[in-house]
Amino acid sequence: MSDWTVYLSGEIHTDWRARIASTAQDLDLPVTLTGPVTDHSDSDDCGVVILGDEPSPFWKDNKGAKVNAIRTRSLIDQADVVVVRFGDKYRQWNAAFDAGYAAARAKPVITLHDSDLNHALKEVDAAAMAVASTPEQVAKLLAYVIRGELSR
Repeated sequence: MSDWTVYLSGEIHTDWRARIASTAQDLDLPVTLTGPVTDHSDSDDCGVVILGDEPSPFWKDNKGAKVNAIRTRSLIDQADVVVVRFGDKYRQWNAAFDAGYAAARAKPVITLHDSDLNHALKEVDAAAMAVASTPEQVAKLLAYVIRGELSR
């Protein structure tokens, strides 16, 4: 069975990526997990550190967002499945973009968020193939779609 590449997008302030990785390992899934740069300051500063200072915060953020988009779009294009996590503390506008970008490229999208965000994310969830509420559910979804076996 060949490896599946799973892009993990979205919220960077909790351990959800590690929980998916741990459960995937426990289930012995043939997956490679990829994702954005999760060091917040590196992600914010990449454009100006690499390409030079900008005169205003707007242009600094703009440059950094474009540099990060090179990574994000390339990895989403290479992914078999895209998981998009929305947390409750911060607004993850980039995650909404990632979900739309992936869906537009016919990549299966799994959204991951607490049920209290169901209404706010109804349009994003409508583009998803599945909506999970825990990282462990995501790993079990992957086990089912990769192997075609239902673990009870």
